[in-house]
Amino acid sequence: MGKKFIDTNIFLRYLTRDDPSKYDKCKSLFKKAIEGKAELVTSGMVIAELVWTLSSYYRVPKADVIEKVSIIVSTESLAIPDKDIIADALVLYSRKNIDYIDAYNTVFMKNHGISEIYSYDKDFNVIKGIKREEP
Repeated sequence: MGKKFIDTNIFLRYLTRDDPSKYDKCKSLFKKAIEGKAELVTSGMVIAELVWTLSSYYRVPKADVIEKVSIIVSTESLAIPDKDIIADALVLYSRKNIDYIDAYNTVFMKNHGISEIYSYDKDFNVIKGIKREEP
């Protein structure tokens, strides 16, 4: 049993149930992982794409997106690099009216001791401890 990468569309088929046959297969795959019969890995980029696709294409309310993605991120049998940053970004995303990517970048900065950012994106103005500058 080797590690296998999970792409965004697998999570989408599971979460949206828009194709019953694919939903059942994805559910079975995730069950195998929980039982220790499969090693699954994904990336922060997949999580970002998942948040964006659920919000924009499927028009899932923000609170529901956060709940669904938080469950995925907290799944012990799923390996995600920077899982802690992603989890903290979801919390920040839930509390502020900012994009998920901006929330992720804010948490990344704080975890790396960075408090200043060059950006034209005014979302960063609402983040305590972050100073935004324009070049």
